Parts: sequence; C-alpha cells; structure tokens
Amino acid sequence: MENEFTIKEQDIINELISLIRSNISPNDLLDKLDNYHDNDIAGALEELSVEERQKLYPILGTDRLSSIFSYIEEPEKYLKETSIETTAEVISNMDSDDAVDIIEELDDSTKKKLADLVDQEAKEDIKLILSYEDDEIGSIMTTNYIVIKTNISIKEAKEELIKQAEENDNISTVYVTREDDTYCGAIDLKDLIIAKESNLLIDLILSSYPYVNDHEKVSECIDRIREYSEDSIPVITEKGLIVGVITPHDIVDVVDDEMSDDYVKLAGLTAEEDLRETITESMKKRLPWLIALLFLGMIVSSVVGVFEAVVAVLPIVICFQSMILDMAGNVGTQSLAVTIRVLMDENVDTTQKIKLIFKEIKVGFANGLFLGILAFIFVGLYIHFLKGNSMSDSFIISGCVGISLLATMIVSSLVGTIIPMFFHKIKVDPAVASGPLITTVNDLVAVVIYYGLSWILLINILHKG
Repeated sequence: MENEFTIKEQDIINELISLIRSNISPNDLLDKLDNYHDNDIAGALEELSVEERQKLYPILGTDRLSSIFSYIEEPEKYLKETSIETTAEVISNMDSDDAVDIIEELDDSTKKKLADLVDQEAKEDIKLILSYEDDEIGSIMTTNYIVIKTNISIKEAKEELIKQAEENDNISTVYVTREDDTYCGAIDLKDLIIAKESNLLIDLILSSYPYVNDHEKVSECIDRIREYSEDSIPVITEKGLIVGVITPHDIVDVVDDEMSDDYVKLAGLTAEEDLRETITESMKKRLPWLIALLFLGMIVSSVVGVFEAVVAVLPIVICFQSMILDMAGNVGTQSLAVTIRVLMDENVDTTQKIKLIFKEIKVGFANGLFLGILAFIFVGLYIHFLKGNSMSDSFIISGCVGISLLATMIVSSLVGTIIPMFFHKIKVDPAVASGPLITTVNDLVAVVIYYGLSWILLINILHKG
C-alpha cells in the first residue's frame, strides 16, 4: 500500500514537471497549479533546474511560495535563487516558526539584509520565537491563530474572525482572552458559526481547554499535547498571556526530531549528524563513546583469554560464540527500547518499574527457552553430521549451547532494563548512555556464561575433550 502511494505521488510530481515545462501562458499555468497541493509542487520544484525554478517563482507569487517552501526540507537553498526582496516577502508571509527555521540557516550577511526588509509584524514574531531556548515549547510555536475578547457579542466575534482570517488561516479553534489580555479559553469554530446572535459568547467558551506554558521543555509536554489530539493548543506565559499555538504540523516535526534524536543516541552519538558536517565534527560526536567502548571491549577480550583452556580442549565451542553474543545484544537492545519508552512517561512509579523488570525477565526466559531448545536440536545435528562427532557428544555440546543461550537471554533482558533505569535515576539520558554500553556489557555477560558453563559442564563434570 505504501509503495502504491509513493508511485502515485511521483506520478503527480512528474505530471507537474511536464505542466511547468509546457509552453502555456503564465496565467493558464497558475490556474492549473491551483488544482495541486503545495506539497506536490514542493516535490516538483526540487526536480526542476535552477532556470526553470527562477522562471516559476514570479508566476506563483510570494504568498504561494511561502506555503510551498514550508514543505521543502531545505528551503533556504531555493530562496538563494530569488532576490533578497522576494526572500523577505516570502519569510514575512510564512508562519513564524517556519520563518525562524529558515533564518537560522542563512548566513549572517543575508540575515542583516533581511532585518531591514521583513515587515514589522513578522520581525516581532520571529524575535519572540528566537527568544526561547531550542528545547522550550515556545521555540516551536506559531503566531498564526485567531483570538477574540470575552466582552463582545456573537455577531462581533464572527466579524472579528473573518477579519483576522485574512492574515491567519489557523481558524478551526478560536481563542478567547479577558479584558486584561489573559487567556480565558477556546471556542470551536463550528460552535461559533452555528451560534445565534442572541446567544452569549461566554456560553460557547470552553474554559478547561488545554494549554502549555511557553518555557516548558518540549520533551516533558509532547506526550500531553498528543493525548489531547486538538487541532491546536495555546502557548501561555507565566502571566497568563497567549503568545502562540502548537499545531499538528509542529507536533509531527517535533516527534520526528525526537525520534531522530533518540535514534542517534541509541547509536552512541551525542547529536544528530548531517551531510554538511566536517569529518572533524563527526569524529567529535562519535569518538568519546568509541574510546570508552574500546576499553570495555578490551575487558571482554581479556575475559575470553581467561578461558583459553576451554578453547584448547574443546575448540568446537568457539564456533557458537558469535551466535551467543549476537543474541545477547539483540535481547538487550529490545529490552532497552521497551524500557526507554516506559521511562518517557513521567507518571510511571517505582512499582510499575519493578513490574517491568520482572516482565522482561519472564519474556527473556520464555524466548530463551524456545531458542535454547532450537539451538539444542540444530546445533546437535550440525555437530554430528558436519563435524563427525558421536550423537551423544554432539547433543551434550549443543545442550551446553542451549543452556548458555537461555541463561544469557535472561540476564541480557535484565541488563537491558536495569541499566537505562539506573541512568534515568541519576538524571542521565538513558538513550545516550545505554545503547552501546548494554551491547558491550551483554557481550561480557555472554562470554562469562558460555565459556563458564562449558568449563564447568563439559570439562570438569562430563570430562569432554
């Protein structure tokens, strides 16, 4: 289904490219482009040549371009193809949060030029959003919203809505403030439209409508915002003033950023990399953990060296070391992912965390038992038929492998749960500290269990080798 959608989307883009490259008049082209979504036009723009785009920009106009550029991954790259005056108009017409994203990517010289050209209202909105730290909710809000006073009639409220809708298209929810400009609540657009002029505006206001504070950390309130599933949620200052709103578009962007951030953290990086970074910058992000893991790896290798006697007597056991280590790493990573997801909920208490630990141990045991039995059967058959060992010796060795796999998966599940909980407890991001560490710790655990059991069971008790 996803592949069919992708093909259809590309067909639309190809259709747009053919349309843009045709010889129809600018007016006819603009009329036909009105039938396409701005996101599709954005996709087509990226596949056109510089000359073709520069020819198209004046036809679309700055209002339409401001909407189209909000769908482009790196709009600043294309804005450089326009005049500084056009860039200023496009940024002025954009939602303030999108405008900020673009301005932050421009060079200092262009920023200075734009400072004099961007209209005053846009300049104030951009300045407001830039005043917040990157991890604060105020930094991702938009000032595109409708706000009215409580002391007006239904008729006046409708007139005010129409007036403000000329500049702000985020109209599904109308926000209401008191005479002192403090936030009062919200009105659903549908309720305002169908309200009779004889009704009181105060009766339409939902005073319990959710909101977030402008200095709240994004990571701390993102789940709360998603739970409400509203078209937009107001951003309120400590004084109770509404300064912006969070829209579904903002939420999608933030969730995507959070997922990307967690992904690189799990990989042992301190921040997300991109193609524009120098080799030195990338090395600075990767080296600290790699150095720490190098020394942990040396410890693992040293432990393997302790069991040289086992390998010397039963060299066949080394064939299955990789399988045991890989399964330990896989199980630990799975438990880590589950644990971090649970820890994201600030309402999870100690009792629930303890339940999670026991649940992961049970899951590790169940999976380990199943895979241990499979390993016992297939490793035994492999040793007997391909290595030529007797049936009894083959299944004694495979039994040791199976038991080691079971024990390793139980302990790895425990490690993958407890380590992120420990880092969360000491206020260290578990995603950063846990991923590579858990893999290495589980390697150490797997080596000790596997070779330890081989030494005890196969050599000391059964006297094999």
